[in-house]
Amino acid sequence: MKDAKFEDVLREGLEDLYDAEQQIVQALPKLAKAATSEDLVTAFQDHLEETKEQVQRLTKIFEGMGEQPSGKRCAGMQGLLKEGEELIQKINPSPALDIALIAAAQKVEHYEISAYGSLRTLAEVLGQQDAADLLEETLDEEKAADDTLTEVAETILQGDASDEDEDEEDIEDDEEVESEETPVKGKP
Repeated sequence: MKDAKFEDVLREGLEDLYDAEQQIVQALPKLAKAATSEDLVTAFQDHLEETKEQVQRLTKIFEGMGEQPSGKRCAGMQGLLKEGEELIQKINPSPALDIALIAAAQKVEHYEISAYGSLRTLAEVLGQQDAADLLEETLDEEKAADDTLTEVAETILQGDASDEDEDEEDIEDDEEVESEETPVKGKP
């Protein structure tokens, strides 16, 4: 065991997020490629660009602290992303896979929201307002990404439900046509 200062907790948390964001940069293209919904593909691609900017913000925070990010591995993010990759292997491309990918991506977003919120507060308490402001900017983006994923999921689910309704209507229409075309015994 070692004694730690609040600054150590902040630095280690930032290192964790720095690695997490780099892992996400690697994972998002795979998720976009596996998605079948154009809205979901776009959401993943847009968030990839934001994530690259978030890595730059973290680099700026480290520079402001006079430090370089180390090679600390974020095991939590590694596990969450592995779950998403497993879904791609288990489920055929479909709206169901899209919904599963959204759920996996939202787990990632919630991890980030928690981490960025905690570190932003710690930076504020430590008087590191520049770092807190940069963390807040990313926190806002992560919340917006989570909201976007929810909207895409609702669109997919509503579209899937209306597709099922259309299928049922088509079946009913086919049955009506068949009954009209089927002659009654003894009548021409």
